[in-house]
Amino acid sequence: MTNWFIRSLGIFLVGAIAACSVESPTSETTDPAANPAETASTEPVEASVDEIVVLTSLTADLIHTLDEEKLVAIPGSSILREDDRFAGLEVVSEGRAEPDLEKIVALEPDLVIGAQGFHDKTLARLEELNVTTLAVDVTGWEALATLTQDLAQQIGADPQPLLDRYAACLAKATDDAPSAIVLVSRQPLLSPNKDSWAGDFLAQFNIQNLTADLQGESPFDGYVTVSEEKLLTTDPDVLLIVETGENLTEQLKGDPFWGQLKATQTEAVETLDYFGIVNPGSLASIEATCDRLSQL
Repeated sequence: MTNWFIRSLGIFLVGAIAACSVESPTSETTDPAANPAETASTEPVEASVDEIVVLTSLTADLIHTLDEEKLVAIPGSSILREDDRFAGLEVVSEGRAEPDLEKIVALEPDLVIGAQGFHDKTLARLEELNVTTLAVDVTGWEALATLTQDLAQQIGADPQPLLDRYAACLAKATDDAPSAIVLVSRQPLLSPNKDSWAGDFLAQFNIQNLTADLQGESPFDGYVTVSEEKLLTTDPDVLLIVETGENLTEQLKGDPFWGQLKATQTEAVETLDYFGIVNPGSLASIEATCDRLSQL
């Protein structure tokens, strides 16, 4: 799966891995409480943004859920194509190609939202054309709550229903969670540390991520290259394999370390979908991942 995954991972995880970055000359962010459902104020305010173009599937879902009337264009994402709620909306990007600037400008949006690090060039060009933009980078649940509140404030919507959904999702965590290692590719063996959406997701569910504190060279921040020796030394209770449609689990079964792991010997090998654990993708994929992790 290596080449496909490396390209796809780059789309969503390139850029600094810290907190959620929300950069706009017209907005300020507010730090959420530790529990995303416990916020100082969730009362809707007068909308300052009426027409929005989004370049990521997650922000498309957030805007549509907050106020579907504000959303005028979306990216060509498989998640959105499979969701009837987004049928009929203008599509301004496809695959890894640069978004169609001419199409975006013709829509005369009040705001264009893109991914920090991946859409930087597009957003900078739009700013030169006097189009207001917002760059976001969701790397954890606190970041997701912050982004939700910021977007709700800009469009005059109430974020509380979404914050309640986040809280309900996290409430599924258990206290007796196992130790685990997540593998997202085979060559190289990549695993998320704590500085990633996946790493924070595991921490929220009290799963002991055995690569959480590892640092080192890898193609992307928030992910580390793990040696076969490290896998055997840490010997996790559960091995979590991220599937992208290229049968990573079957590929790994052919490697010498596979049969030596406690997790493989006890059949404690679970698969997770790329959308939800690596790339948040959508609200539905996040909630599905909550369900899967709660069952470990």
